Amino acid sequence: MSKIRFVGLDVHAETIAVAIAEPAGEVRSIGTIPNRPESLRKLVSKLQPVEQIRACYEAGPTGYAVYWQLTALGVKCEVIAPTLVPTKAGDRVKTDRRDAEKLARCYRAGDLTPVWVPTAEHEALRDLVRTREDAKQDQLRARHRLSKFLCRHGIRPPEKVKAWTEKYKEWLKRQVHFDQPALEATLLDYVHEVDHAGERILRLEKSITEAIQKLPDQMRSVIAGLQALRGIAQLTAVTLIAELGTLSRFSNPRQLMGYSGLVSSEYSSGSKIRRGSLTKTGNAHLRRVVVEAAWAYRYRPWVGGPLAKRQRNLSQETKDIAWKAQWRLYSRYKKLEARGKNKLQIVAAIGRELLGFIWAIGVVAEAQQKAFAAESCQ
Repeated sequence: MSKIRFVGLDVHAETIAVAIAEPAGEVRSIGTIPNRPESLRKLVSKLQPVEQIRACYEAGPTGYAVYWQLTALGVKCEVIAPTLVPTKAGDRVKTDRRDAEKLARCYRAGDLTPVWVPTAEHEALRDLVRTREDAKQDQLRARHRLSKFLCRHGIRPPEKVKAWTEKYKEWLKRQVHFDQPALEATLLDYVHEVDHAGERILRLEKSITEAIQKLPDQMRSVIAGLQALRGIAQLTAVTLIAELGTLSRFSNPRQLMGYSGLVSSEYSSGSKIRRGSLTKTGNAHLRRVVVEAAWAYRYRPWVGGPLAKRQRNLSQETKDIAWKAQWRLYSRYKKLEARGKNKLQIVAAIGRELLGFIWAIGVVAEAQQKAFAAESCQ
């Protein structure tokens, strides 16, 4: 008879509710502990032996700190996808104790779906990439505030001066002034925020470039390989790796497409097949960069300029996949456009197929790097 004890943890910023599903069938709560490393250490020592403990908790704002702490103590732990935890339609009572008990019970029954947990180094890269994304959003907000402030006071840039170019910034700083001190102070503050956001982005992009140089060889080779694709430069490639990790963990491209949320929802029954809008249940950061890259495939296939430079030292197999992607996705875009499809729908469809080529190049690059590492060890 199995002696494995399944532990459900309802993790919050300050507390953790703990429940145990015993092998014999009993599910019981053992109380609430502080969310501190020493409290987890005491809990594990209380539940000895360690090799018979299986712990789980839902992914959330507390991140993976509890996972890393438990694995360091020798406990096998899994982080669960919260949206895939079974729920009862008639259950209207929710408490931390009941949530922990439900996790322990479902974990023992095998009804929970674990998520991929990055290493501490990988999580650091992902935080850096997402910080840069936050900085871009802050820059957009700062620019909007400034442009709307000028619009309210009837100030327009000269003709043929595009917004936020160097000429626009020069005009803004030299020719835009107000007689009222209050308005002048407002203008200076808005301009300062725009400049500060730009400086912040440059600083973060420099940090990302430095972080790439310190990555393992396999990750760097995948980042270089992904840049063979049109619409994917260094920052996009790093974002893909930061969000996806090892691409070979997906057994096929369809799994990656489902993970991104770029697949259609479906409600079919019997002979009726009903498909709706995109599920959008996957990784939003991944979905954003893929859709942005997909816009590049509305142009006819071409390799030149920066793209040719990025492909210079890559394998022929990777280049062939990238060229095939250009022809297929461009043709697909034109066919959908000829059928009168909305451009946003077309780009979403192109992004979904682009994920297949991303998967193919990532798997090839990882295999090539493993083969190279094996030859070096001989």
